[in-house]
Amino acid sequence: MSGISCRLKVKAVPGASRSEIVGRLGEALKVRVAAPPEGGKANREILELLAEKLGLPASDVSLVSGAASPAKVVELRGVTAEQAWARLLA
Repeated sequence: MSGISCRLKVKAVPGASRSEIVGRLGEALKVRVAAPPEGGKANREILELLAEKLGLPASDVSLVSGAASPAKVVELRGVTAEQAWARLLA
């Protein structure tokens, strides 16, 4: 499994009442997080939520771009794009 990875577009909505995966939004995954968009708190919470939902170690989920933007790209190691979508939308 070590060589498998994929990138996922994420539309982030920080400051929500609770953290959750909303679903598809075009080609992106819409994610709401309770953390505020300051000091990287929302980004950390998004990565933790994705790792938990995908059953991946936190070290296998990383932010590639969009640190200060609602439109982010996240790299997932250990899963294919198809596996990631299936688990996230289950």
